[in-house]
Amino acid sequence: MIPANMEILWSPNHEDKFLTFISDLSLYQVEPWREGNQNQQISQNTAATLLATNSENQYLKCVAWYPQTEPDHLIAVGQANGRVVLTSLCQGSKDPFALSGKEFVPRHSRQCNMLAWNPSTPNLLAAGMDKYRADYCILIWDVLATPPKNLATTPERRGSFLPTNVEPAASMICKPLHEIGLSETALSLSWFNHEPKTLLAGMNNKHIRIYDLRDISRSQVNTPLTKAVYGVTVDPYSEFRIASFVDTQVAIWDLRNFDKPVLTLMENRPIIKLSWSPTRTGLLATLSKDSSVIKLYDIQHVAIGDEVESAIVERVLQPYGQHAIASFSWHPGHENRLLSITPSGTIKDTTVFERITLNWSPYTNMAWACGRRLLQFDEDAEPRVTDDISNKMKQRAIVGYGLKTEQVWENGVLGGEIALQNIWSWIDLVKSLRDEGKQKLNSKLSGYKMQGAKAILKGELTPVGFPSKSELQSVPWVGLERHNGGQRHIYRNECREMALQLCGWSFNRDGVTINDFLDRLQSDGHYERAAAIALFNLKIRNAIEILNKGSTADNGKGGDINLNVVAMALSGYTEEKKTLWREMCRELKTQLSSPYLRAMFAFLIADDNYDEVLYEAGIAIQDRVAIACIYLSDIKMMDYIEKLTAKMIEVGNLDGILLTGLTKEGVELLQMYVDLAGDVQTASFVMAEASPELMKDGRVKEWVDSYRDLLDMWRLWHQR
Repeated sequence: MIPANMEILWSPNHEDKFLTFISDLSLYQVEPWREGNQNQQISQNTAATLLATNSENQYLKCVAWYPQTEPDHLIAVGQANGRVVLTSLCQGSKDPFALSGKEFVPRHSRQCNMLAWNPSTPNLLAAGMDKYRADYCILIWDVLATPPKNLATTPERRGSFLPTNVEPAASMICKPLHEIGLSETALSLSWFNHEPKTLLAGMNNKHIRIYDLRDISRSQVNTPLTKAVYGVTVDPYSEFRIASFVDTQVAIWDLRNFDKPVLTLMENRPIIKLSWSPTRTGLLATLSKDSSVIKLYDIQHVAIGDEVESAIVERVLQPYGQHAIASFSWHPGHENRLLSITPSGTIKDTTVFERITLNWSPYTNMAWACGRRLLQFDEDAEPRVTDDISNKMKQRAIVGYGLKTEQVWENGVLGGEIALQNIWSWIDLVKSLRDEGKQKLNSKLSGYKMQGAKAILKGELTPVGFPSKSELQSVPWVGLERHNGGQRHIYRNECREMALQLCGWSFNRDGVTINDFLDRLQSDGHYERAAAIALFNLKIRNAIEILNKGSTADNGKGGDINLNVVAMALSGYTEEKKTLWREMCRELKTQLSSPYLRAMFAFLIADDNYDEVLYEAGIAIQDRVAIACIYLSDIKMMDYIEKLTAKMIEVGNLDGILLTGLTKEGVELLQMYVDLAGDVQTASFVMAEASPELMKDGRVKEWVDSYRDLLDMWRLWHQR
C-alpha cells in the first residue's frame, strides 16, 4: 500500500463517494453524466465531482477509510515516520468521539506500510511498520482512547513514552492497545471478517502469520515459510481462503492446509495489487506494474474423486486500451463494480458483467443466472412459442405421436408436417411390401429391416449382390395422334422395379393402376403433381384432362396460373426439334411458379437429358428418384442417386430416408436432422422401426435417452 502511483479507494459508507491520493487526499462524488457537464466523465452514464481536497498530510504512505459514518469521511493516514493521523474530509461533520485530528505515535520512527480497520470492532486500527530493533512492527490502536489514559495513568499502560523531541498533545496517543512482532517487519495486514479478534499478517519476507488478540503471546504454530507475504487478504466469502503475492506470483492459500499454496498464479510482470471482490465469492482481481489490464480470476472448487481441487476461469479487464493502470478498487456494495485510475489521474467506472448461464426447461420456461440475480422467463406470462420444437414434441406426445404401430402412417397425420407424413408413409409402405414378401433379404443384409432405394439400385438385395444390366426399351406416348406421336427410351430391370415400388410408383401390379394413384392425388387437391406424374408416364392426354379439371376445382389448390392455358400448351406437343412450340415452351417455363408445371415443360423439351427435371428442387424426392429409375442409364442413374443421397444427408432432409433407408447412412441423416431441428422424438420413433443392431448405435441411444428424459420432465409417464 505504498503509493508510488495514484491510488483509489471506494468509500465503505457511501455508495457514491471515493477517494484518490498520492500526496494529497481528494474526495469525489459520483453523479449522473449530463452533456455539457464540466466534471470528469468516468463512464458512459456517470461523472466524478470533486468535493474536497486535503494537502496537509506530509510523507503520506498509506490510508484506510473509517468504516463508520460519524465522523463522516474520516481517513486514517499512515506516514513515513510511522505516525497515523485521523483526518476528516467533511467539514462540520458530527464527531461525537473527537476522532478527527488524533495522532497515534509509535515509540520509534519508521515507515508505516499498511493500515487496516477492524471490520467488526471499528475502534481498532492496525498499523504495520518497518523493522526496528527492540520495538514491535504491528501496533493496534484503540482510536477511542484518550491521552490521559495513555500517559501512564493506568497500570497496564504504565511505561509508555513519547519519541525523542516530541511534546505530548491533547490529541496524541502514544501507547497502542496491542503490540505484536518484536524486531520484525510487517509488510501487509488483513482482519478476518468473522473473527474480529484475529489478524492476518505478512512478516519479514518469509512468513504469513495469524494472530489472535486474545492471546498475543503466540501466533498460529503452523505458519508457512514463503516469500509471498505482500498484499495478504482474506476472501470475504470464505474465511479459510486467503491470497498473497510476491514479484510475479500470486499464491492462494487454504488455512485448513496451510503448509503450501493450493493454487499458484503466474503473471508476466511484478504484481502491485490484488483484491477479493466484496460482492462475489471467489473472484480475485490482480494488477501488475505498468500493465494495461486487470486480471480477474474466478476461483472455483472441483471435486475429483475424494479430493477437492481448485479450478480457475480467467478474464481480462482493459478499461484504458493500451494505457497503464495505477490502481483499482472494488465497490463494497454494487456487484462486480470497480474503479480504476491511471498514473495521470484518469478514472474509469466499470462494471464486470458475469458470464450468463442459460437454462431452458422442457416447459419452455427460461432461467438464467447473472451474478447474484436469478432471472426467469415464464411462458404463462407471455404468448406461447408454438413454433418451438419442445412445444411441438410435447403436444405430439400427448396425442400419441409415434405410438401407432399397426397403421404407422397415422403417426404422420399426428405429426402435422409434410416431412413427417412422408417418412411415416414411406415406413408404412416398406412394412407392407416386406409383409407381402416383395423384398427378399439375402443373408448379408439380414440384420437390416428398412433398405433404401440406393441399396436396392446397387443390387445389395439381390442374391448375387449387384444389379443386372438394365434393358433399354422404347415406349410410345399414350393419347397422341400417330403422326404427332413419338417414343421415349426407358430402362428396366428388377432392381429398378423394386425401387419404383418404394417410390410409390408400382403401377399396373396386383390390380393397382396409375389411374387409381392419380385419382388419390386429385382428391387431395394435388392437381399439378397428378398431371406431372401422368406426363412422366407418357400419358399426355391424362395430364391435359387433370389440368382442365384442376382449373375448375373449388378447393383453391390449383396452380397460380390458369391451368387451362397450360393444358392448351401441352396439347400442341410435337417431337420435332425445331418448332415455334418448343421455343414458346422454353419461355413459358421460366414464368411458371409451380415446380411441377416447370418440370412438365422441361420433360417435354428434354432430348434424353432430364437434368432440369431431376434438379427441380420443388419436386418430391420420390418422384425425382422414380424418374431417374425410368429414364437414366445405369451409370447416370447411380451417379445421380449418389449425389442426391449426399445432399439429403448434408441438409438433414427426412425425405432422404427413401434413399438411405434405416441403415447407417440413415442414422447420419437423422443425426443431421436432429442437429438442425432438435426433434429427438421423431428420430427415436423412426429408429424403433430399424434393426436391433442399429439401436445400439451411440447416437441412437442418445436420442432415445434424451426423449425419455423429456417425457420424465413433462410427467408423461404413460407415453414414456
